Amino acid sequence: MENEALEAKLKWYEEQFRLSQQRRFGSSSEKTDSNQLSLFNEAEETADPTTQEPTVETITYQRKKQCGQREQKLENLPTETMEYRLTDEEQVCSCCGEELHDMSTEVRKELKVIPAQVKVVEHVRHVYSCRHCERHELETPIVTAKMPEPVFPGSLASPSAMAYTMTQKYVEGMPLYRQEKHLERFGVFIPRQTLANWMMYGANTWLELIYNEMHAQLLELDIAHADETTLQVLSEPERSATSKSYMWLYRSGQADVPIVLYDYQQTRAGKHPRRFLEGFQGYLHVDGYPAYNGLPDVALVGCWAHARRKFTEALQALPDSASSTTGAKTKEGLAFCNKVFDIERELKDASPQERYEKRLERSQPVLEAFLAWLQEQTPRVLPKSALGQAIKYCRKQWEQLEAFLEDGRLEIDNNRAERSIKPFVLGRKNWLFSNTAKGAKSSAIIYSLVETAKENGLNPFNYLNYLFEELPNMDTTDKEQLAQFLPWSATLPQECHVPNKSK
Repeated sequence: MENEALEAKLKWYEEQFRLSQQRRFGSSSEKTDSNQLSLFNEAEETADPTTQEPTVETITYQRKKQCGQREQKLENLPTETMEYRLTDEEQVCSCCGEELHDMSTEVRKELKVIPAQVKVVEHVRHVYSCRHCERHELETPIVTAKMPEPVFPGSLASPSAMAYTMTQKYVEGMPLYRQEKHLERFGVFIPRQTLANWMMYGANTWLELIYNEMHAQLLELDIAHADETTLQVLSEPERSATSKSYMWLYRSGQADVPIVLYDYQQTRAGKHPRRFLEGFQGYLHVDGYPAYNGLPDVALVGCWAHARRKFTEALQALPDSASSTTGAKTKEGLAFCNKVFDIERELKDASPQERYEKRLERSQPVLEAFLAWLQEQTPRVLPKSALGQAIKYCRKQWEQLEAFLEDGRLEIDNNRAERSIKPFVLGRKNWLFSNTAKGAKSSAIIYSLVETAKENGLNPFNYLNYLFEELPNMDTTDKEQLAQFLPWSATLPQECHVPNKSK
């Protein structure tokens, strides 16, 4: 009995080693080769004795060039035309001496890149008074010309400087110390601490107003996604610098306007989504993390991508000497997951109602067969093996995994949330950590604005610049007026939008 336990433990360690090697050196794609799932008799099925063997293998690629593709790429960019003409003296025929006429033109197009420029804008406000009243009256009325309110009083920051600093860090992934050096090459010496102050003030004073409105709109929806990832914050009271903090993500589904919200918290506890989603009623796509369990008035929708990933990892964990039975069973489980994805791929362009009906007709029988297979395999595999863990995950998450059958608007995975949290994960590789919790909160707000702007077809820099120009000069307690500045508002100026991409 003891030998069996040690052998099972050894196999588990071997599986974990093979998985770590795969994650480090293998392909990250989870797509499954259809030929990989031919479980039996592959040689017999594909063999054809009548086929002659080629002596030379020839591979030919044919690439069709679309006509006018370059013009389509450039049609939405502003155009500067440079014309080159002959002088009057040169417009003489070299043969007969008669005057030349303009016969045709030759056009060459090229892209001109204008680097960022830094200049000082001096705001001079004139103050007026009345000469007559100054001489003859006891009081003289003073009239001051109107001037835009500063985005950061007492600072050199302009709307464009604040927007540029934010987009350089949170869109382009440029840390503040590199921005500091970048500005020095323009002849401007602004320490990174000042740049950080600009961003935190802009986020907590102005952008948080839009963030709160976006949060309120998300809570009114009935379908959302959630995910979370780690973040290191160096200076937090009563916590070491190596402690793990978390950035939570919440976003809207495919049927609603794109809303992407980040929320910084110290822990991964369930109280955080419970607080953030207070008032939300509907479906929430998650990846199986138990912190989302028990949310009031919320039905959880599981992630088939995670389920498939478990079987993919189980297949990768198998040694070359693995028995055909173990490999075949792992491939069977993976085939069930792939079948669900195949059906969804075919229903991609269907209406929600049609998708709901087709799922009941086509996907539900696959799920019923898969559940029976899971129940059958449970006592036959080692619980701690990779295959055993894949089966355990699916059985434990089964109620959530089959929830997508309830509404045609629901998705079969939580990849929408994973794609939205990826920009933060990539940005984290550049700037590594936040210094304070206040800075992490500011980062969450800025990321929320720029990612929502991108998903709504906005240019993040132009949008932030517009907000910083307008918000200081309006009544920010007016909710109706504030709604006009949301990233999906139809009243946003055209310059906030990215020019339509050619298809």
